[in-house]
Amino acid sequence: MKKAENIIVGISIGDLNGIGSEIVLKTFEDSRMLELCTPVIFANAKIISFIKKNLELTAQLHGIDKIEQLVLGKINVLNVWKEGVDINFGKNDDNVGKYAVKSLVAATKALKENQIDVLVTAPISKYNIQSEEFSFPGHTDYLNQELEGEALMFMIQDNLRIGLLTDHLPINDISKHLTTDLINRKVEIINESLVKDFKIRKPKIAILGLNPHAGDNGVIGKEDEEIIKPAVKKLFDNGIMIFGPFSADGFFGNGLYEKYDAVIAIYHDQGLIPFKTLSFGQGVNYTAGLNKIRTSPDHGTAFEIAGKGLADYNSFKEAVYLAIDIYNSRIEHQEMCKNPLKIKQKQL
Repeated sequence: MKKAENIIVGISIGDLNGIGSEIVLKTFEDSRMLELCTPVIFANAKIISFIKKNLELTAQLHGIDKIEQLVLGKINVLNVWKEGVDINFGKNDDNVGKYAVKSLVAATKALKENQIDVLVTAPISKYNIQSEEFSFPGHTDYLNQELEGEALMFMIQDNLRIGLLTDHLPINDISKHLTTDLINRKVEIINESLVKDFKIRKPKIAILGLNPHAGDNGVIGKEDEEIIKPAVKKLFDNGIMIFGPFSADGFFGNGLYEKYDAVIAIYHDQGLIPFKTLSFGQGVNYTAGLNKIRTSPDHGTAFEIAGKGLADYNSFKEAVYLAIDIYNSRIEHQEMCKNPLKIKQKQL
């Protein structure tokens, strides 16, 4: 890994009819951001310039045709395609969806080839990206195929960290996918991420129950008693500090989550509803468990306000910060693992 001060942040542009371009440009209008990293937007320079002009933004863009032409300290826009694209803010357009995919595929390729150091993805429409060539529910599933490891959706806002055991599954399929093996894998991924990416030496992890009141000792469903509790006990006996399952309804309201370094939600909305309630638009979606770093804002395309200059860019900015922080943490972790004496000294 290269020196952190030279970090190259690749950005997939997302849906051009949404707020993605706006939040990217607003983030890097602050010149201080360019002292932290060098962005490369995977899109088309003319189109991004058009959107910038439409929104009356002032960020200076540097168009390039290949990654080797990037200039440190500039907002680089890599021309992934040459042709024009009709932009209609707020419209869910299948043709625009194809260009969101082109951007993501090109940025992921650059990430795999170490041409960029981290990837930050702007929001896509899960509906208009679907095709015979690209049939993934979202970024996470695609990156899970393309990169090494097993992807896990990890929602982050300061010390609030919520990992998802399952993510884009229909509610009626969740219990069918809930297995001891799944719990073991996902807990180990979160535990490793907390150590390697967040520099927490001995993490404490909480897991929520599937059923109301975590099953009430089997009265309201059997999964908590028969699957989750035995898995938690085995993981704890093997040295991972995991506790639960906890009843999900009161866990966040009474502040119990503050006692843990991470919380594992069994399904998407069980984790995302409290997360978005507590994170106040500052949250980040981090794809843990992979050999490369990818973050994104915790919101969607927001078609209803696209092109109006109203988009709040704080979540995207936090996604850039988090990608840089994790990159630095991984460098430090690698260096410590190379030098066992240094680890022992830090533990004294």
